[in-house]
Amino acid sequence: MPKRGKRYRALAAQVGDKPYSLEEASTLIRSLANARFDETIEVHLKLGIDPKKTDQNVRGTVALPHGTGRRVRVIAITKGDGLAAAEQAGADLAGGEELINRISDGFLDFDAVVATPDMMAQIGSRLARLLGPRGLLPNPRSGTVGQDIAGMVRSLKAGRIEFRNDKTGVVHAPVGKASFAPEQLSENIRALLGALEAAKPAAAKGVYLRSLHLSSTMGPALLVSP
Repeated sequence: MPKRGKRYRALAAQVGDKPYSLEEASTLIRSLANARFDETIEVHLKLGIDPKKTDQNVRGTVALPHGTGRRVRVIAITKGDGLAAAEQAGADLAGGEELINRISDGFLDFDAVVATPDMMAQIGSRLARLLGPRGLLPNPRSGTVGQDIAGMVRSLKAGRIEFRNDKTGVVHAPVGKASFAPEQLSENIRALLGALEAAKPAAAKGVYLRSLHLSSTMGPALLVSP
């Protein structure tokens, strides 16, 4: 475990080991986020799944009622009428084969990629190895491939996030900023929990939502009671 600084230890002492209600945690986490920037608030949720089994992996999307508080850079890979539609919806960049070429050459200054189905053959053959490991490869399951390119762009810009478990069965997801009101954080967290419940694999047995921790970018984690 890395050695913690004096500031972190002082904050951790305020937290202790007790579990907090969601409302208590949403209030306390804001006071602990006292860095000189607007810290991101994240949820870390341990699921009762076996991540080694493909039929128990969890993946999905959720539209957070109050967004994440951060600007999401969205690019759209499409052609024809889709180009204008994506730009009008707020895409930071829209293009077809020329944009694929640019990404293949190393351009990665974006947070999300959406695409129309007619571009997926080229994307799969040329960008899968580059975007896949970064979690940026468009996929129908994550709501980033479809005919409604404008709708996908607007949804991501408004605060829709993708969630998935890691190799230890934990889901990590941003749920807002320290500047959010406690009620906004609570509502975002409840929306995420609802989406995770809906995405529960049929093969998962026993307790599904095992533990929930809430943390800020520079602060300690709080245990939240179920």
